[in-house]
Amino acid sequence: MKNVFEVLEERGYIEQVTYEEELKELMAKEPVTFYIGFDATADSLTLGHFLQIMVMMHMQKAGHKPIVLLGGGTTMVGDPSGKADMRKMMTKETIAENAERFRQQFARFLDFENDKATIVNNADWLLELNYIEFLREVGRHFSVNRMLAAECYKSRLEQGLTFLEFNYMLMQSYDYLELFRRYNCKIQMGGSDQWSNILGGYELVRRIEGESVYALTFKLLTTSEGKKMGKTESGTIWLDPEKTSPYDFYQYLRNVDDKDVEKILALLTFLPMEEVKELGSLEGAAINKAKDVLAFEVTKIVHGEEEAQKAQEAAKALFSGGKTADTMPTTNILRSRLEEGLDIMTLLVETKLTASKSEGRRLLQQGGISIDDKKVEDINLPITDNMFNEDSLTIKKGKKVYHQVKIIDKKV
Repeated sequence: MKNVFEVLEERGYIEQVTYEEELKELMAKEPVTFYIGFDATADSLTLGHFLQIMVMMHMQKAGHKPIVLLGGGTTMVGDPSGKADMRKMMTKETIAENAERFRQQFARFLDFENDKATIVNNADWLLELNYIEFLREVGRHFSVNRMLAAECYKSRLEQGLTFLEFNYMLMQSYDYLELFRRYNCKIQMGGSDQWSNILGGYELVRRIEGESVYALTFKLLTTSEGKKMGKTESGTIWLDPEKTSPYDFYQYLRNVDDKDVEKILALLTFLPMEEVKELGSLEGAAINKAKDVLAFEVTKIVHGEEEAQKAQEAAKALFSGGKTADTMPTTNILRSRLEEGLDIMTLLVETKLTASKSEGRRLLQQGGISIDDKKVEDINLPITDNMFNEDSLTIKKGKKVYHQVKIIDKKV
């Protein structure tokens, strides 16, 4: 049986690691407790987070213990990594609600029975810290010169880095120290953009506790062109089916670039690597088979096999011109809205087919929107009762995105 480190390496996850051979030997020898942190900046996890979740599932399957660290405390400061400006300040209540949503979502992916995984919130120790004691225990181990040279801070110096954000590295580092003391946690993992922050915690534990701990980062989910995956014209691809329907989730993956298929199959599915390579080697029209497999397998893990099956059937039926009323993403609108006046651009935003009216205007002007296979040319087109067939119509965006709109007489 392969060491899980070798599995992660073979599938293309690993970007940077401290003491690689030592860590590989530890993973082969005994169950290891590790953690990944998730700041509660939204009310759902995203496709980008899903890569990190896959790492946790691989590790748990190999007998290691994941700690999911919810950032109830660190979110109040905001991670400056990769941001041109300071993150928007959020209330305690919003952060707590978001963290609870994360907790519910993680229950779908990891086994928390019999202490096989743990989920904790750094608000439990960060919000009650004595600042002077914290500076004396933790702050004295951090060189300001080294911190300013770290990528997460260096890129912000010209635009302006607040002292609030400057504390973020210390707080994340303290998380590692707390988790080592409470759970004997020996590895912190995260995306490659977190390397500076993760090294801060790794060095802090080694200095204060004198113990061998490790740091490991994995590649971000990007396209072959280096762009982050999980972003579309309409917004983020969420793991919450209420925010991104299983059908839209499936379609996003079904439409990835041919060059990205093998990489994403390796990172976001559990298919054996032999099969991944075989599918990734397909060319021409045959690569569509690999995309069907990719979309189905990832949707199955995230939303369950039944939803994946429905999404696949809907996609195939739409491609062949069939009817898919039961499986297509649907938005209900009150009949009274039509009487009050509803235009096409407002409807595009409400169905989340576009993120804004300006985006909708561009699409309409480019001929990218159809209603029941008739191209919409009027950017001010009113949506009227007689456009609906049995209280239903289908909007098509581009060549592959479909959305059903239904009239209802009262809110359900």
